[in-house]
Amino acid sequence: MKNGERPLSDRRVLRDDKGFTKRGPSFIISHSASRSGDHAMNNIRIALAQINPTVGDISGNTRKIISYIKKAVKVGADIIAFPELALTGYPPEDLLLKHQFVTDNIRALDKIRAISGDITSIVGFVDNNGGLYNAAAVLSKGRLRDVYYKKHLPNYGVFDEHRYFKPGTRYPVYTIQGISFGINICEDMWYEDGPSRVQSLSGAEIIININASPYHREKQSSREDLVAKQAQRCGAACVYVNMVGGQDELVFDGGSFVAGSNGEILVRGNHFREELIVADLDLESRRKSITRSEQKILKTMVAKGERVEKITIKGARIKKEKKPVRRKKVVSMSGPEEVYNALILGTGDYVRKNGFDGVIIGMSGGVDSALVTTIAVDALGKERVHGVFMPSLYTSRESFEDAHDHANNLGIKLTTIPIDSILQSYLKTLDTHFQGREKDVTEENLQARIRGNLLMAFSNKFGYIVLTTGNKSEMSVGYATLYGDMAGGFAVIKDVPKVLVYELCQWRNSSAGFSLIPERVLWKEPTAELKPDQKDSDSLPPYPVLDPILKAYVEDDLSFDEIREMDCDAAIARKVMRMVDLSEYKRRQAPPGVRITPRAFGKDRRFPITNRYKSY
Repeated sequence: MKNGERPLSDRRVLRDDKGFTKRGPSFIISHSASRSGDHAMNNIRIALAQINPTVGDISGNTRKIISYIKKAVKVGADIIAFPELALTGYPPEDLLLKHQFVTDNIRALDKIRAISGDITSIVGFVDNNGGLYNAAAVLSKGRLRDVYYKKHLPNYGVFDEHRYFKPGTRYPVYTIQGISFGINICEDMWYEDGPSRVQSLSGAEIIININASPYHREKQSSREDLVAKQAQRCGAACVYVNMVGGQDELVFDGGSFVAGSNGEILVRGNHFREELIVADLDLESRRKSITRSEQKILKTMVAKGERVEKITIKGARIKKEKKPVRRKKVVSMSGPEEVYNALILGTGDYVRKNGFDGVIIGMSGGVDSALVTTIAVDALGKERVHGVFMPSLYTSRESFEDAHDHANNLGIKLTTIPIDSILQSYLKTLDTHFQGREKDVTEENLQARIRGNLLMAFSNKFGYIVLTTGNKSEMSVGYATLYGDMAGGFAVIKDVPKVLVYELCQWRNSSAGFSLIPERVLWKEPTAELKPDQKDSDSLPPYPVLDPILKAYVEDDLSFDEIREMDCDAAIARKVMRMVDLSEYKRRQAPPGVRITPRAFGKDRRFPITNRYKSY
C-alpha cells in the first residue's frame, strides 16, 4: 500500500484515571513546542472541535462535523480534530453489534471526506476491518489518507470496549510540509510507554489525542496533570480534544486543552458547552539522539508485532500567513458550580435528546425536590417545567409555603392535588385484608405510591418525563419507596450525596443573589412527612455521619475494619453497610441519573442482587 494512502490495522482502549506507574528518563527528544520567537519557527493552527454529538444520530452528527470543519476553515486552521467516536456518539454500546449501524457510520464518513479540502480533519468513527475498531480518520483534499486504531481499550467502570473493539497495532506519524504529528485516542495517552511516547520517539512534534472522557468531580485537574507530564516526557505538544454533552447517565464536560512540550497549559476550552477552540503552535526543531532505553522501547514494540509508519500527507497545506485569532474567555469552575453545571447538562440533554415535551416533578417543600426543580428550570427553561404539590394529612404548613414560594421564585406553575381521599379509598379497600395488623411502613409507602401514580398520569397525558428526587445517600441505604418516589424516568441527583445537595442549593442561591430556594428549606430538619412528627434521623444516622461511611463503602470499597479505622462507631457502620447490601434490588429498578462521582450506582458499581457475602 502506498505511503499516504489508507492502511488499516490498529485499535484502542480508554481509561482516564490511570496514573503513570513509573517515571521515564528525564528527557527526550527531537522536537518541542515553544512560544518564544528567538528561532525560525514552523507555525501550525489546530482547531479543537468540542462538540455534543448524539448517540445513533449519524446524519445529525455528520452535519455538525461538516459545519465545524467549515468554521475551522474560516479561522484559518490547518488541522481540525474531533472527539472520539464523534460520528456515532459515545458510547454506542450494543448498536455496534448492528451491522447496518457500522455501515451507515462508514458511509457518513465518506460524505465528510468528500467535502474535505485543504484543512486536515481528524474524525472519530467506527471502522470495520476484520473486526471493529475505535478509529480516527485522517481526511484532506477529498481523500481518506489514513486510519488510526485505538490501542488501549478500557474495560472498567463505565467502559466496556473489549466487548466490541479490537486493539490497534500501528503507530502512524504524519507529516504535512515538514511538520510531524501523531494521533491517538483517549486512553492511549495515559500509558507512559504507549502510543504517544512511540510517536514522539519517531519524530512527532505534536500528539493529538481525541477523547470521549466522561465527567466526575474534580477530574479536569488530573487530566491536565497527566497530559502535561506526558508532554514533558515526549518533548512534544499534546492536544487534548474532549467531547461535551449528556448521554444517558454520563456527562462529557469538554474542557479541551493544549499542553506545550514543557508541560505548560497553553490553551483551555470551556466546560459543559460546545465550542471551537483554536491553538497556534510554533514548533522549533531540536533533534536529540535517542537514548538506549528509548531504543529498547521501540525494539520491544516491534518484537510484539507493532510498528511505526511514517506517512506524508501529500497535497495538504499549512498556511504560512494567518490572521491572529482572539482568545475566547474561559470560565473557570470548581466545587459546587462544576457539579451543578454537570447536572444541568446531563438533565437537559437527556430530556431534549429523548424528545420529551417537558418535565414534571413532585415538589414536597423539601431540599431534594427544590434542587431538582431548580436544575430543571436552569436546564430547560421555566416553560417546560411543571410542579405538582400533593399534600397528605401529615404535610406541614411550612412545606406548603416553601413549595409555593419556590415555584413563584422560579416562575413555574405548581398544581396542588391533595391525596387524603385517595389514601382513604386505598385503606378502606385493604382494611379487610389487613385486619388484626398494626399500621406500619405499608401505610406510609401507600402515600408515596399514590403520588407516583399521579405524576405518571401527568406524564402519560402531556408527554412529560417524571424527574425523581432521591439523592445518593437515600438510594444507597434504600430510604426510598419502590414504585413511589422512585417512579419516574430520570433521577437527576441519584449520584449526589445529601450533604452535597445542601452545598449545591447554597451555591445556587449565592449565584442568584437571593434566596431562590427558600432559606427555611436549607435549615429545617429533613422529613418524608409520611407519619406524625417523622424525621429522616429516626431511620438514618445524621447525614454528615452517613455520607462518609457511604463514600468509604460504596465508592472506595473499604472493608468494615477499614471503615472502623475512620473513627466510625461500629454499630452504625454495620447498620449502614447492611442497609446498602439489602437495597441492591431497589437500586436495580431505579431510573438512570447523572453520574458525578467516580463510582456511581449502575455501570460503575455492579453487585449481584442475590448475594450472601458480608464483610461486617
